[in-house]
Amino acid sequence: MIRVHIADDSPIIRSSLARALGEFSDTTIVSGASANGARAMEWLGRYYADLLITDVRMPLMDGLELIHAVKKHYPWMSSFVVSSYDDFSYAKASIQLEAVDYLLKPIDPELLERALTAAIDKIYGERQKKAAQLLLRQLPLNRDMLDRWVQHIQLQRVETMPILIVDTLDMLGSWVGDSYYLLNSLSNLWLETVIHELQKNQVTIKLDEGRDLGLGDSLLERSRIRSYFRLCTVRRLEEGSHVLLKEMNHIRDPLTIRMVDMIHTYVEAHYKDKISLQELADQVEMSKNYMCTKFKEDTGMTIHNYVIDVRMRKARELLLATTLKSYEIAHRVGYDNVIYFSQSFKKTYGLSPMDYKKRMEQ
Repeated sequence: MIRVHIADDSPIIRSSLARALGEFSDTTIVSGASANGARAMEWLGRYYADLLITDVRMPLMDGLELIHAVKKHYPWMSSFVVSSYDDFSYAKASIQLEAVDYLLKPIDPELLERALTAAIDKIYGERQKKAAQLLLRQLPLNRDMLDRWVQHIQLQRVETMPILIVDTLDMLGSWVGDSYYLLNSLSNLWLETVIHELQKNQVTIKLDEGRDLGLGDSLLERSRIRSYFRLCTVRRLEEGSHVLLKEMNHIRDPLTIRMVDMIHTYVEAHYKDKISLQELADQVEMSKNYMCTKFKEDTGMTIHNYVIDVRMRKARELLLATTLKSYEIAHRVGYDNVIYFSQSFKKTYGLSPMDYKKRMEQ
């Protein structure tokens, strides 16, 4: 998810740019807009952004001064210029400040899309390069973690996968320091490394880049940057591990695929309710015993444990994204007994809900 901030003293330009950017890509979000460079810097002091689109001539602080300040204080950001002035000196200065492009108003939609694509490619490319350097430097010192992943996938250790993922998150987090924006690229590279190790077992699969899956609002406060990127990383490692576990399991039967997908869909929609095995069996039109056997064979876990897994994932998201108390979260994910909820959470993630939240936000 690329968050964009627009700086332009024209309200019409700000709104038209925001509308145009939303049409190009569903992974590009306009997080905010400012009337001048000074306001933009004030905004960036409170919120996170990946990309700056700025006019050149603005009151209080012009676009070139703004790009220079952003480059100094927020070096992970990329930028490009939209301007009414066809002035070579402005264009040259913006390029010297490593702006991706210099577009003239009125803005050609095709040129805007091209500039946006170039800026996003630059952002991803730089992060991929930095993440790869970290992995090459750190992997020899953390070979045991890679071996643990290979063993978990090969031996179908579904039950302890959540704890392994949290341990992996802490490891990757220690590599990036406060450059939390690198975690997504790094987690993708980690999964690719695991796949490379599994190739001897004929696992040939390419994972997509992953997304934050609706975890982030358009406005991401700077105080939440660490917990947000860590939660995105956990989700990325989880979805990658699920794919690898299925691939290692066996070539799946089409009828079993349909049954498992139907159960997944039903549980995701009804995890707050009391779900009986007979209720699920009626949904998939199978006998209860046969359904349970095939589900365990295909996923490596029982239906009961899968329901708990879904509830715990939902609970974790509420825990990290809200200020709800443990008992409130317990009720929202289908538990009447908060003690049993806390025990289930600790069994899944190795920590009580509050201890887990503290560990993620440290």
